[in-house]
Amino acid sequence: MPGGLRVVALTAGGDRVAEARLRHGEHPDVVLAQAGWLIESPAFATVHDDGALELAFHVSEPDGIRPRPDREARVRRDPGVGDDEVGEPFQRVATYAVVRSERGLLLTQFSSQTHVSGDWGLPGGGLEEGESPVEGVHREVWEETGQRIELGELVVVQSQHWVGRAPSGVLEDFHAVRIVYAATCPEPTDVVVHDVGGTTADARWVPAERLGDYRLSASWRGLGLLEDPAQPAPADHLRRPKGAGGAAYDAP
Repeated sequence: MPGGLRVVALTAGGDRVAEARLRHGEHPDVVLAQAGWLIESPAFATVHDDGALELAFHVSEPDGIRPRPDREARVRRDPGVGDDEVGEPFQRVATYAVVRSERGLLLTQFSSQTHVSGDWGLPGGGLEEGESPVEGVHREVWEETGQRIELGELVVVQSQHWVGRAPSGVLEDFHAVRIVYAATCPEPTDVVVHDVGGTTADARWVPAERLGDYRLSASWRGLGLLEDPAQPAPADHLRRPKGAGGAAYDAP
């Protein structure tokens, strides 16, 4: 994002009580905890007038002592990446949708351009310069599946930091920020992958009873709202997924 990333804390009444830059590798929950607030749920994601992408969260005051930042926290590395290897910093902001219709849940399959070829995930991808998350998710869903959607609430913001090799072979110090919305498709059609030759090999409407037949990528495993929109996984797990693949752009 040209203007960088900013996290904002909102009270139940909608008052802004804190804001801070989200720097490379940082997690929103940690940054706002240092400001004295506990994230309860995501509120919105929007591009501000100064070009910064604002990630706003509903917050509450935490019980107990405010945590201190762990300056020595070890950044996870992909297998084969040595402790002395330095990756090129790269922060990628992407937006996705959990799309439902009378035909089921909309899933996309990763192509051989990723390190998780054959796995399945949510339609979506990286934001283009100057593009808002809402604009981006509509564009990505159309490009990857040919579906027109109606967007619902912002349901999850994931933040993940690791060092690994991109599909190009470049070693990257990678920070992935994933913005996930709920969505419906009032008029579902047979899927069409318009972005031929990209990171999407296939896309399908998957009935709820068949979801277990599809191997989800690490970024989306345990995301409870895929199986039941009323039962998301624990918030910390959603924001900082564990065991995801390296700079393979696990969720393109």
